[in-house]
Amino acid sequence: MKGENDPLASFWMPFTANRAYKAQPRQLVSASGMYYQSADGRQILDGTSGLWCSNAGHCRAEIVEAITKTAATLDYAPTFQLGHPLPFELAQRLAALMPDGLDRIFFTNSGSESVDTALKIALAAQRARGQGTRTRLIGRERAYHGTGFGGISVGGLVNNRRAFGGGLPGTDHLRHTHDRDRNAFSRGFPQHGAELADDLQRLVDLHGTETIAAVIVEPMAGSTGVLIPPVGYLQRLRDICDHHGIILIFDEVITAFGRVGGATAASEWGVTPDIITMAKGLTNAAVPMGAVAVKRELHDVVIESVPGGIELFHGYTYSGHPLAAAAGLAALDVYEREGLFERARELGAYWEDAAHSLKVGRHVVDIRAIGLVAGIELEPRPGAPAARATEFFHAAFDNGLLIRATGDIIALSPPLIVEKAQIDEMFGKLAELVERID
Repeated sequence: MKGENDPLASFWMPFTANRAYKAQPRQLVSASGMYYQSADGRQILDGTSGLWCSNAGHCRAEIVEAITKTAATLDYAPTFQLGHPLPFELAQRLAALMPDGLDRIFFTNSGSESVDTALKIALAAQRARGQGTRTRLIGRERAYHGTGFGGISVGGLVNNRRAFGGGLPGTDHLRHTHDRDRNAFSRGFPQHGAELADDLQRLVDLHGTETIAAVIVEPMAGSTGVLIPPVGYLQRLRDICDHHGIILIFDEVITAFGRVGGATAASEWGVTPDIITMAKGLTNAAVPMGAVAVKRELHDVVIESVPGGIELFHGYTYSGHPLAAAAGLAALDVYEREGLFERARELGAYWEDAAHSLKVGRHVVDIRAIGLVAGIELEPRPGAPAARATEFFHAAFDNGLLIRATGDIIALSPPLIVEKAQIDEMFGKLAELVERID
């Protein structure tokens, strides 16, 4: 508003209760390694890698140097009918980290763009195969696939599409895999629920095989509260997709780059999709960037279906941006040199034990942990869903710990450089809050 002098008013904040935040702002002003510093000078232990993305910790000198050098050398170059060396080098490095066969890389600027890109590639590939009637896209309840129209349509979080007309037509959803009655306080992969993958067969029977282009799932659903796949679930989805010619997409925006102990959840858990979406840890969040890894056969069928000229009418001004590509290459160097994927795997058991130490806490109804990620599910307050976890979020920050609250679930995903003493500190602070917050 003209004449307004509130310094917080102009920024319309994403996924934020803007009025509540601006009435009581909490701000971060610097970061290094495992810690942020707040505007009031306190050190905040990062229990969430920012937003699941600063996997190697904050302000890594190698990444800063790569960005700075590139900004002074080549600030921007288009990749429409032209190129520059860095995205080609990064694509080759990424392809070597992917499961066998997923060696064609398309660059985007975010996880949301990666998802929309993957969905469009799947539709294009089906059409190039002569399967033009396959236009239906299948997601899953409680899934988060970003905020593009494709992502909210296959996503399963109702609030993300309620105000926007419900999303695109021609989508449907599998049931989610959250089964607290049978799987509460499971260690690792839940034992019950593989049969939920058969919901895809139900949708095939409902809509017809010839109508379904692709199914997209998060191998581990993160933003909805850390839902770990039941034993055999992902394998069963893969088998059904193979049987019906459906393209299987893994949304690994959260799980890629070491979060569950490998370069991807697909490779760590032994299930190979046709397409993988990535972002977040790709550049250690230093510069926005996403990527889509595609099986070579899908790439080739699209490329070879066009006799000449542009084969896929899709892309972004900043696809393969020089600064982002430089940050990505430097981040991969850090991950490799410090063995951070292996470190996450090695710390997994210690992390899981620490998370499950909260089992005796008040209001704790479930705990889920795998790799270096955990979800602590709290009993909702009667008539006030999400209020208890929101209070935990604010109280933890005020007590020097950054966590995530999604619904009534506390989510944790620290940088992969976390030390055991810092894990103890995180769960020690949470144990205090569990006893204090009603």
